[in-house]
Amino acid sequence: MADIAAIILLTAVLVVLIIPGVLMLIGFLADRSQKRHAVLRNYPLIGRVRYFLESIGPELRQYLFTDDDTGKPFSRKDYLNVVMPAKYKKRLEGFGSKRDFDQPGYYIKNTMFPRLTEELSIDHEPRVDTKIYHIDKENLFSRKEHHEAKQVSPYLLGKEHAIVIGPNTKNPFHVRGLIGMSGMSFGALGERAITALSIGLGRAGGTWMNTGEGGLSSYHLKGNVDLVVQIGPGLYGVRTPDGEMSWEELKKKAATDQVKAFELKLAQGAKTRGGHLEAEKVTEEIAEDRGIVPFQSNDSPNRFHQFSDVYGLLDFVEEIRDVAEKPVGIKIVVGQESDVQQLAEAIKETGKKPDFISVDGGEGGTGATYQELTDSVGLPIKSAIPILHQALLQAGVRDQVKIIASGKLFTPDRIAFALALGADLVQVARAFMITTGCIMAQVCHTNHCPVGVATTDPKLQKGLDIEEKSYRVSNYVISTREGLYNIAAAAGLESPTQLLEKHVAYKDLYDVVYENHLMTNK
Repeated sequence: MADIAAIILLTAVLVVLIIPGVLMLIGFLADRSQKRHAVLRNYPLIGRVRYFLESIGPELRQYLFTDDDTGKPFSRKDYLNVVMPAKYKKRLEGFGSKRDFDQPGYYIKNTMFPRLTEELSIDHEPRVDTKIYHIDKENLFSRKEHHEAKQVSPYLLGKEHAIVIGPNTKNPFHVRGLIGMSGMSFGALGERAITALSIGLGRAGGTWMNTGEGGLSSYHLKGNVDLVVQIGPGLYGVRTPDGEMSWEELKKKAATDQVKAFELKLAQGAKTRGGHLEAEKVTEEIAEDRGIVPFQSNDSPNRFHQFSDVYGLLDFVEEIRDVAEKPVGIKIVVGQESDVQQLAEAIKETGKKPDFISVDGGEGGTGATYQELTDSVGLPIKSAIPILHQALLQAGVRDQVKIIASGKLFTPDRIAFALALGADLVQVARAFMITTGCIMAQVCHTNHCPVGVATTDPKLQKGLDIEEKSYRVSNYVISTREGLYNIAAAAGLESPTQLLEKHVAYKDLYDVVYENHLMTNK
């Protein structure tokens, strides 16, 4: 027995002390002899600790050291402003705002006599069957909660306030909610995320789903949701084998009942260039949908080669509309004001027009782009909307074109500012990613998304439960629409569609309040 005990003790010492010690010695010598990292060559142990702390730094800052309002691109408060409505259908806060009221910012101007709830133009039917979490018990290290089935109002626009896109087309697009999903491609997101979004948006009703430039996939069609098919410079989904426009493929897509409109993507806020997809994201299925080679990195061109000026753009829009017989819009990023003015004047001169213009702010998101583009190219959305709105007004064509705004417009107040500054509708992307489980790991471009949202890896996607996340999608969009009506009532309006520039004030650093936001853009 004593021999057995000695053997066990010796084995334990070997496992716990000697083997790790030998491995550390080998690592120490290897670090001393390598030539890539000076700190490891001079200080192997301290260097290893440094690299470990550096690798977990983003997580430490996000969860421990960053204030609620200071995280970028979304703060902890921003994140909760999406999660709470999505999971619990709650936007209630206690005690007071965390906003710094000494800083410059926009405010909604309320009226002394707000609208009563029964005075608002809301369509509460058909009721939506959803599921909402309720917390039973919450401790320091655990939370017990359960799902409850619930019927809720969809908070749709009253029929008299419905937005009609392309009223003169053969198949106009009628929109009963002001919030839709901005372009997120199958490929940038995995099939489970796209499916959850499609089902959740379809359940909420009154909204739409933009396919992103990856084109229409079977997963976009899983829910009963209206679809806007985006066409980028790569012409994915509507291209011939040699990369030209396939009018036959366009006809096929247009014949799909759920497809309500098409959008030509000239640019995106975070990347005023074509899209990029890493090779490991380009599965055979995605390659087939896009008409490209599987398992090869793919970059779409910087711009469409079919046109190079606003007149060519308008001709291409007309050609697509004639074939599709559905509304056609364009997606732009506002930069040089003269470009927008030329577009507006060309619409006036030719009588040709896009049915809508999606304007994306420089603060918008993406699955992959370059630092210099995402940080410094393209105007922020609150500057971009007025420039486009005013250009169309001055050309006398504003009533012919709807404006859809996007760029971190993920809460009712942010959306209200966009509407008041000139937008007709808004689109949201990253907030919808959060509803499907995104934890803002910021590895979207790597295919290693830890929660299975921005990845095509089947193993990682297993963590995303389609049914559960689809309810969060529904709850978020419905709750946000409800919040818009709260703001409308406070401003004395019966619908958020009536928000105008006069309902917004801007306070600068010197406590001067401007009624005209354009004064802040000089």
